Amino acid sequence: MRIGLTGGIATGKSTVSRMLQTRGAAIVDADQVAREVVEPHTPGWRRIRERFGDRILRPDGYLDRKALRDVVFRDPQARRDLNGILHPLIRERMLEQAKFLERERPGRVIVFDIPLLYESRLTDWVEKVIVVYVPESVQIRRLMEREGIGEEEALRMVRAQMPIEEKKRMADCLIDNSGSLEETERQVDHLWRCLTSENGSSPQ
Repeated sequence: MRIGLTGGIATGKSTVSRMLQTRGAAIVDADQVAREVVEPHTPGWRRIRERFGDRILRPDGYLDRKALRDVVFRDPQARRDLNGILHPLIRERMLEQAKFLERERPGRVIVFDIPLLYESRLTDWVEKVIVVYVPESVQIRRLMEREGIGEEEALRMVRAQMPIEEKKRMADCLIDNSGSLEETERQVDHLWRCLTSENGSSPQ
C-alpha cells in the first residue's frame, strides 16, 4: 500500500512521519531525496548553480538552503525555476526507492512524505492521502518561533503554498496536530490500525 503524507509548512508533518515509521511504515522522504539530488557536483547542483549563481552556495560547496529559500519565497518565477529543476530528479529517485522497498518486503505500507504532494499533482502515486493539519494562525506562530522570523515573513512563506484549509478538504485522512503530542499519537495509532487492517498486514 502506498500512502501520501502531506501538510503545510510548520504543521508537524515530519513528526507524524516519524510516528508512522516507528509503527512499521517505510518512509520515502521527498525532503531527504531533495538534499541527495543537489549534493555538490551532481547534475541537480550544477543546474541550480547555473540558474542562481554562487550566492546560494556555502564555502564548502553545499547549497546554502536559507539563501536559496530567501530567493524563491520572494520571487515566484525563481520558485518555478527551482521546482522545474528539482521535481523531475526527486520524482525519479523517490519511485526508485519505493520499488526497492516493495521488492525488499512485499505488502508493507510505504509512505510518500511529500510537502507539495497536491501542488505537484502526485496523488495518482498513492491510494490515500494523509494531511497533517493545524490552522494557519498556528502555522504562522510555530514558524516564527522555529525560524526566528517576523510575522510578515512567516505569512509570506505560509501563503506561498496551497492553503492548509484546502488541503484539509481534499484529504482522505486527517491528523490534527494542533493539540498535544499525546493527542497526535492517539490519532496516528488509530490511523495505523486502519491502514494495516486494509492492507492485510500486521501492525508490526
